[in-house]
Amino acid sequence: MKLPGPDHPITITTNPKRVRVSAGGVVIADTTAALTLKEASYPAVNYVPRKDANMALLARTERVTHCPYKGDASYFSIVADGKTIENAIWIYETPFPAMAEISGHLAFYPDRVTIEEVV
Repeated sequence: MKLPGPDHPITITTNPKRVRVSAGGVVIADTTAALTLKEASYPAVNYVPRKDANMALLARTERVTHCPYKGDASYFSIVADGKTIENAIWIYETPFPAMAEISGHLAFYPDRVTIEEVV
């Protein structure tokens, strides 16, 4: 486990905008409680509370990855409108203590879904 610091900063802030995630026109998640995680030089990622996603459209996969700063991520595919988008979503269900805020929040690959921030 590594801790964020000057060499690898990570910040988590509340996104003041409404975040809507869709795939092929089907809304997967819609929330006013997204968290924005900024990590080092990577693009910012919106983490959406699981309760604000349509979990009936998601299927857990076997994929698991490890981040030395956040912990182990599990993945979901989106099954909607007769199509499957493999491993389009990740979640840190039990992140390391420094990242506890994102526990139970879903993140989406922006090249696989449409992520809109609505004022």
